[in-house]
Amino acid sequence: MTAYTAYARKVFLGRSAYRFDHLMSILSTILQFFIFYEIYRALYGGEEQVDGITMSMVTTNFVLSLGLGTIFSPDDYFLPNKIWDGSISTELLRPVSFKGRMIAENVGNSAFNLIFKFIPVITVALLTTGMSAPADIPCFLLFLLSALLGAGVMFTISFAVQMTAFWLVNIWSLTTIKNVLVNVLSGSMIPLWFMPEWMQGVLNFTPFASIYFTPVQIYLGQLSYGEIAVKCAIQLVWIILIYLIGDLLWKKGQRKLVVQGG
Repeated sequence: MTAYTAYARKVFLGRSAYRFDHLMSILSTILQFFIFYEIYRALYGGEEQVDGITMSMVTTNFVLSLGLGTIFSPDDYFLPNKIWDGSISTELLRPVSFKGRMIAENVGNSAFNLIFKFIPVITVALLTTGMSAPADIPCFLLFLLSALLGAGVMFTISFAVQMTAFWLVNIWSLTTIKNVLVNVLSGSMIPLWFMPEWMQGVLNFTPFASIYFTPVQIYLGQLSYGEIAVKCAIQLVWIILIYLIGDLLWKKGQRKLVVQGG
């Protein structure tokens, strides 16, 4: 465990060293927040709600989605970069799990983003917009649990996509498709409340809605405890299922790598 803690700490301190880049990243995140806010204000045209969906709900959705997106942003090129430069061969010889190292470094990165990105964005949102407070304390605690599960879904999707680097020369296009699907189908850019009912029903059983929209619904108190249990179970099932797919690709990819080097 000490080795993985050291990896997480290294990433956190490494991010802290580039202060100008860190400042620009904060400004970029806040700018994205204001762009989304002004777009939806214009769409609402001064109205407080549209079809029962209030501006406060929409604001809370994109603030939390944007904030969680900044925290849980896995490095999609962690494995591909090591395959491209050949360092994967030495990485596999280290006395630590490569997958464990991936998780540890993502935890370090997430901790940095939580402190230096998420908190500033939430602070600005609370001071300048009508972002809703949590429905109650239990909903807030369950929101944190669901957000962690959402992060797990995000990581396993990135993990599975990265494993294709053993076969593809460049996974940039696949990663781009993955990011577009996450941004559109997770409710991050367009809240799923605005989707047709049949589409909402389909998306609720995909991994994408589990990333951001489920935690937001819990935060706003829109789900009963029974529904929360079902939603969290769906998140957990997706984590396990996608991880198993990625792990299968990982094992097959290692054998392919040995053949190529032989």
